[in-house]
Amino acid sequence: MIYCIGDIHGQKAMLDAALERVVKDGGANAPIVFLGDYLDRGPDSRAVLETLIDGVEAGHNWTVLKGNHDRYLVRFLEDPYFRDPNTRDRLGWLDARIGGRKTLVSYGVDASEERDNAAIGADALKAVPQAHVDFINARPLMHVTDDLICVHAGIRPGVALDDQVEDDLIWIRQPFLDDPRDHGRLVVHGHTVLEAPQHYGNRLNLDGGAAYGRPLTAAVFEGRDCWVLTDAGRVRLTP
Repeated sequence: MIYCIGDIHGQKAMLDAALERVVKDGGANAPIVFLGDYLDRGPDSRAVLETLIDGVEAGHNWTVLKGNHDRYLVRFLEDPYFRDPNTRDRLGWLDARIGGRKTLVSYGVDASEERDNAAIGADALKAVPQAHVDFINARPLMHVTDDLICVHAGIRPGVALDDQVEDDLIWIRQPFLDDPRDHGRLVVHGHTVLEAPQHYGNRLNLDGGAAYGRPLTAAVFEGRDCWVLTDAGRVRLTP
């Protein structure tokens, strides 16, 4: 049995509630895989990241994967004008559609639009602890079990797991989303926002839109069978 939590996007209160549901269902030592995107759009990115860091340091059975939004913070600190080529329309991290300004505000940085990127970046370098950067950089890209491939965005169809590349694992949409083949294991991912989690048979998307105020999804897997955790208990999720 293993638990997965979808894209958090700075929603600390939702994360706390999801963790409570996991503990209620599986106990304090339940194994949890977090699917990435802890930052941006929501109000409490720093607190979310600190919760994850504290949990790992406390020895919780947590696997914290890297998402594209998490990497964007590191890339911005390296170059405040960086634009990830994988981003739709080549948007910068500070664009409201990406949500980086809200992350910086959670670190106490004045990220107002009147300031230029260089000034914001200089303040961000002082405000973001190096331990947070190191934590993001050290995140694994996949967690593989006998039955599941847990990953932020998905995998490149037809490519062996050992040959997958980071940009695909944290950014891919097509051709992964439309690929109907069985990947040998159920791929559990987030990244592509939905109104609610959905099971497609060969993959399962747990990004139910917490970034936009919808509920943060925590789910439990027994083999390839999945249940979403609610305050009232488990709800089966089927293709």
